[in-house]
Amino acid sequence: MEQRKLGATGPTVSSLGLGCMAMSDAYGPADRGESIATIHAALDAGITLLDTGDFYGMGHNELLIREALKDRPRDKVQLSVKFGALRGPAGEFVGLDSRPAATRNFLAYSLQRLGTDYIDVYRPARLDPSIPIEETIGGIAEMVKAGYIRHIGLSEVGSVTIRRAHAVHPIVDLQIEYSLIERGIERDILKTCRELGIGITAYGVLARGLISGHWSKGSGKIGKDYRLMSPRFQGTNLDANLALAEQLRAIATEIGATPAQVAIAWVAAQGKEIVPLVGAKSRTRLAEALSATKVTLMPAHLAALAKAFPPNIASGTRYAAEQMAHLDSEKPVAA
Repeated sequence: MEQRKLGATGPTVSSLGLGCMAMSDAYGPADRGESIATIHAALDAGITLLDTGDFYGMGHNELLIREALKDRPRDKVQLSVKFGALRGPAGEFVGLDSRPAATRNFLAYSLQRLGTDYIDVYRPARLDPSIPIEETIGGIAEMVKAGYIRHIGLSEVGSVTIRRAHAVHPIVDLQIEYSLIERGIERDILKTCRELGIGITAYGVLARGLISGHWSKGSGKIGKDYRLMSPRFQGTNLDANLALAEQLRAIATEIGATPAQVAIAWVAAQGKEIVPLVGAKSRTRLAEALSATKVTLMPAHLAALAKAFPPNIASGTRYAAEQMAHLDSEKPVAA
């Protein structure tokens, strides 16, 4: 598999990463055995970057990854971990905490659950409004110096925060949503990251399955699937967004690929500093995603996609209002 470097100072990773959140019930039921088999299949196919968060299933996801990696060489895998999101016993999100003391605590638990003595890329899941980003990054930098963390990343923050964080310690990548129907980073964040030599790990490249070609109005009805609370998956928004998915299907048919493969290939084609994260929780979906690396988008294909998916084409916000309020990346760009 092609390799890409995460930023000017980061590690070299596979051109696709595996996002593991869906393996811990966020997108409905997940089969433990199939999840582990999917991680194994990803590693065997050349994927080296595994993305998780300590709050995915309240530690379940990290323990799952530990089990999957128990017989694998640690130095052949890069673990990317988000921290700072607080959850209650019913699974609800109850706040953020990125103080240095809290960071050390979160890190200690993640190292234990993952069964490792270091994490490759460690990042706050969201900007904590109660503490300057300089203090958060300074606290993580101390753990880099101590050898517990190799690199520092960010997640869903805007250009001002990126610059402030990068001034404290080199940031290797920004994790942020990026897809054919979610192109907010093109306003200024992508330019900032390129200027500073910061990579992008793009999540939501299939818009959480919305443009994968596999979602329909009857999807997501079994178990707890938080997508059903997303504005883009509700009412007339869903109708409009599924119509976009059908436009993608038509273009993909002409290319000779699936909608998911074209969507992934499009994100990967936006720059060598961008690594798409695919959220497969089964070997079938993983195999489809892996084949995206063989899809070549010619200028005519890119033009057709640009015409069908201009910026701001999606109906509905990407999160509910309460969650949107925590997205520093969504703050208006200063004139």
